[in-house]
Amino acid sequence: MGETPLNTDEQLNLLLGKLGYSFTDEALLERALTHVSYDRHKSGDHNEVLEFLGDAVLDLAVSDLLMQHNPNKTEGDLSRMRAALVNSTVLAEKAGELKLGALLRLGKGEERSEGRSKPSILAGAFEAILGAVYRDGGYQAARSVVERFFLQDVTGKQLGQQDYKTRLQEISQMLFHAPPTYQIVAEAGPDHEKVFVTEITVGGRVLGKGEGKSKKISEQEAAKLALLELQQGDGEKTLAPRRHGGHEGADD
Repeated sequence: MGETPLNTDEQLNLLLGKLGYSFTDEALLERALTHVSYDRHKSGDHNEVLEFLGDAVLDLAVSDLLMQHNPNKTEGDLSRMRAALVNSTVLAEKAGELKLGALLRLGKGEERSEGRSKPSILAGAFEAILGAVYRDGGYQAARSVVERFFLQDVTGKQLGQQDYKTRLQEISQMLFHAPPTYQIVAEAGPDHEKVFVTEITVGGRVLGKGEGKSKKISEQEAAKLALLELQQGDGEKTLAPRRHGGHEGADD
């Protein structure tokens, strides 16, 4: 594919339109779109520090939005809701909405390894954009961008359901350095009233089966039961005996 420079004015204008923000210092936008792998001789800096800043801004702005729209929630509830929103999977999706992949400046190695579609690179670029907006226009400007992309998620009814899978993913990554595995093991009923059964495996051990009228609902139910199993059995102690045996696949 070759290295892709900052693209045409048309593409950048489209990005700014989606952000709802125009930069006073355009060099900040250029830096936000420059990955650490890019040739330093062609670019004075990369986006890692802006990513660090954007991560902090995003946490604050999402927390602000959650408190505004959920005034009766506890600190624990708000923390879980934020975790469901601020993670690499969600941020990569937001970067996809902005089509950041096509605008990134990457090194040859990342070009060859399809870096433009890597969730970690896309999520980092989204945070770097927020960091750049904050440096250019201050917190309110950055908060407006966050609200533009997260308000529907914050007020959506599915937020609590998403949290079960997010929390289980975090625990699984911590213990095994690998995500939980979801598998549809059964489905029954006529097409208009299908019921799906999902089995969830963590560290080589089946921890739950969930049912639902869609695959997504059954996955959420399975994750919920798996979390309960971990909590009741003391997660690390419950899974520790299998940790060594399951470690071979942890780095796949």
